Amino acid sequence: MMLDVIATYAIAFCLIVGAAFSLIGSIGLLKFNDSMTRLHAPTKVGTMGIGGLLLASMIHSMIFGNGALHDLLIMGFLFVTAPISGNFLSKVNIHKRTCPLPPPPASDATWAVLDVPEEDIALEPDARP
Repeated sequence: MMLDVIATYAIAFCLIVGAAFSLIGSIGLLKFNDSMTRLHAPTKVGTMGIGGLLLASMIHSMIFGNGALHDLLIMGFLFVTAPISGNFLSKVNIHKRTCPLPPPPASDATWAVLDVPEEDIALEPDARP
């Protein structure tokens, strides 16, 4: 019986923390101005919010149910894919030049994202050399 009470408090704590992170991520997504700063809200804060909610679900399933392997798999998939998708979205913004470019590198091969072959630059009508 004591384990049930401790688990209930742990579930409530995880739900509150997860909901707070999700709320902060939502507000950040609305308040930030450009697309590069908006990437931080869903990839960092939103991931922690969903992680807290899934952790509460895992605790509930382990104490009051049969187990929560599927929640663990969802959490692992989320923590692996969210940073990768954020990285790809930032690369798209850099290529489309919808954000300020990073500082110029010391050598041309340092920034693989901006290392475009000359024949590809000629194909883009609005590309800068």
